[in-house]
Amino acid sequence: MDIDITGWLRENLVRLRTLEPDDAGHDELEPLRDIVGDARVVAIGESTHRVHEFYRLRHLVTRFLVEEMGFTGFAMESGFPEGWAVHDWVLGGDGDLDRLLRTGITYHMGKCAEMRDHLVWMREHNRTHDRKVRFYGMDLPDSSASARPGVTAALAFLDEADPAYAAAARENLLPLFGYLPSDRTGLAWAAPAIHAYLALDAAHRHELTARIGELTERLHALRVPYSTVDAAGAGIALQCAVTARHADAFLAAMAAAPGRTYRGANVRDAAMADNVEWILGREERLVVGAANGHLQRWPYRVPPIIHEDQVMLGQHLARSLGDRMVVIATTYDGGRVFGHRPLPDGPPGHTEVFYEDVAPCTEPGSLDALLAGAGEPLALLDLRRVPVDGEVARVFAGIDGTRNGPYKQLVNPLVAFDAVVHVGRVTPWHTFVDGVRPGA
Repeated sequence: MDIDITGWLRENLVRLRTLEPDDAGHDELEPLRDIVGDARVVAIGESTHRVHEFYRLRHLVTRFLVEEMGFTGFAMESGFPEGWAVHDWVLGGDGDLDRLLRTGITYHMGKCAEMRDHLVWMREHNRTHDRKVRFYGMDLPDSSASARPGVTAALAFLDEADPAYAAAARENLLPLFGYLPSDRTGLAWAAPAIHAYLALDAAHRHELTARIGELTERLHALRVPYSTVDAAGAGIALQCAVTARHADAFLAAMAAAPGRTYRGANVRDAAMADNVEWILGREERLVVGAANGHLQRWPYRVPPIIHEDQVMLGQHLARSLGDRMVVIATTYDGGRVFGHRPLPDGPPGHTEVFYEDVAPCTEPGSLDALLAGAGEPLALLDLRRVPVDGEVARVFAGIDGTRNGPYKQLVNPLVAFDAVVHVGRVTPWHTFVDGVRPGA
């Protein structure tokens, strides 16, 4: 690496001693105070999921923002309807944490010791502090595989607020989800669920869309009388229904794709943005955790997988929040990661787990490789400190992506992100997935 850029990085990187929340002092994260400023949203990214260090970083930064800067909400890339059970638990409600880690957090991202520690800390904080911190999912329900959890959450409210309509919807709408496979035990169970939706005839899919739309519009039209029953519950039920409608649109777009003659639309990230903006009606300052790609203020493209630019959550939020949103990305050099692949003769949705060693990053134009060249195993960089001209500026102008598994995710990091935490070596999450030894 050029000596000028190496020297500049070593001068401007903030070295972090540890990511372990119980071992790190808040003084080590003080540089975040200037980076965050008066932002309402601080988004913390993961360049790949199911990595121990990225879970720990998110937990560590969340604790600092809550305890030192007055943040009161934490939202993550997980189903919006399912997240309310976790929300209630961290506020001291009843419930079995092991079950919540399986069912209250989608995409299997709750099945690990790191997420358990994060939720236990939130509950303990709320037990001992007057200013509470609340949990939210912000994503499509059912790991983006169906709208059903959003519908059932709305109907649970309507059972009390409008029992006659709830009974009719249970008779006419819920049976339309009978196509969903009953086996949800596989790590990839969402795949056969989506395939089952795509196999439906058009009349079935269109009736689903119409009846979910009717449910949503009724909750909206009657929100005034429903609020006399339970104002908070009416608002949550409506947003659950809205999210169900987004999920249905997400799946319908898949079904329409083979005959499409027009550009596709990223319904999922638009839905997450809608949910975050709804949450901001309840919280003054919010931590958001998701993949780097969702959070970036830059279109998403990963050749050869995704060729069309996708409009992302971070772009939607930047439009509404401007500089009151701060995005902290992550990069890494090498290490070991968790993966799973289909069983050759196994039932649909069932996979085998494997662990893969990842070589150091040498991709030209990669932010990961640039930061690895500084030789710091764990460090934070404020990207807003990059000069606008000179040799350092020239080097950063040549950076056009970050590592995304075996591919390069094309992005201008100086536009997409405000800061980045670089981890020299990553390790797998400490998972509770059945049959897998934690930290293997």
